[in-house]
Amino acid sequence: MKKKTIAIVLAILAVVMCFTLAACGDKPETPETASDIDYIKEKGEMIIGYTEFAPMNYIDAEGNFVGFETEFAKAVCKELGVEPKFQKIDWKAKETELASKNIDCIWNGMTITPEREAEMSISTPYMANKQVLIVKAENADKYLTAEDVKGANIVAEIESAGAGVAQEDPFFAEANYTDVDTQAKALIEVKSGVADACVVDYVLSIGMIGEGTDYEDLVVVDGVAFADEQYGIAFRKGSDTTAAVNEAISKLVASGELAEIAATYKLQEQIIAE
Repeated sequence: MKKKTIAIVLAILAVVMCFTLAACGDKPETPETASDIDYIKEKGEMIIGYTEFAPMNYIDAEGNFVGFETEFAKAVCKELGVEPKFQKIDWKAKETELASKNIDCIWNGMTITPEREAEMSISTPYMANKQVLIVKAENADKYLTAEDVKGANIVAEIESAGAGVAQEDPFFAEANYTDVDTQAKALIEVKSGVADACVVDYVLSIGMIGEGTDYEDLVVVDGVAFADEQYGIAFRKGSDTTAAVNEAISKLVASGELAEIAATYKLQEQIIAE
């Protein structure tokens, strides 16, 4: 009986000692306290979530993966000493992909909003943008007012800034709105005549419509624009990667490299990073 009692006492002391050591030692890392940039550097790569659209991330005529965001991300990763790994995502699932660590950031012409800032850590704004209305060239003067778009079929990428405009701006109050999967799909709908117009990023229109593109017959409606906005790169909430990337962006601005990348894609006037 005495041996059994001693064994029980020793077991209890062992448990107490474990708790004491845990309390005195370093606190275990949690998503809030762990270093996200260390996690990325230990992997040696940053997994970049994107959707495909010019001039941001796209495949050129020679089959190369190019674009402003593509080259911008490569330049920042070089500053951080890691390799960029681009991973195509479903835009409407981007927050889930980020939180689950399937990707390390969302770097794809993402509009900064209060809702997104509440859910994720977002970089310094680097590009100005707005939402524009795109139609067939033959309809360039047809949709200039809210009365003009009454009953018109309007499309925009689901959960995009364009979708927000099309669903909430009084200009479209009496239009018929439908979600599509991507901004590229929105252009296809207009080109094919399924939709009368689409609401998309202005920067997308620079690279994807007009002479020399697959959408030569599409134009931006002159004088009709909405929702001045800014682009940012999203990281996990509380991530210290944000500060590291902001520092890298500042270096690219100072060296003139960011301006050179932007000029390649006719986006130099949209850059606002300092």
